[in-house]
Amino acid sequence: MLQASGEGPVPTELRLSADKTTLRVSFEDGLDAEFPAELLRVESPSAEVQGHSPSERKLVPGKRLVTILSIEPVGNYAVRLVFSDGHHTGIYSWVYFHELARNKDDVWRAYLDRLQAASLSRDLV
Repeated sequence: MLQASGEGPVPTELRLSADKTTLRVSFEDGLDAEFPAELLRVESPSAEVQGHSPSERKLVPGKRLVTILSIEPVGNYAVRLVFSDGHHTGIYSWVYFHELARNKDDVWRAYLDRLQAASLSRDLV
């Protein structure tokens, strides 16, 4: 499952925490990141979240307590994450994980800023 063909980042490990709230991804180039399930859910690469253009991108509030129920391989290049809120349409490629790992703090801060600007919360209301 973790062997990728062709060019691009190659993961060496995906490890879901026992409480299913954190996914650790390690790459052969030494990049290592822990992703909260909430971040992976609200930044899902799915069309449901990303839309088909930047103007269609959705802001997803209320996911602080979301967990990852399962990780399903998609070929040699990605996984599908199934979340406790029923979301399961995002295909998380190794390239996507690698880029998200490199920019995780900025992506998280931008998400929190967008929530605040929209007067929305990380918690369910």
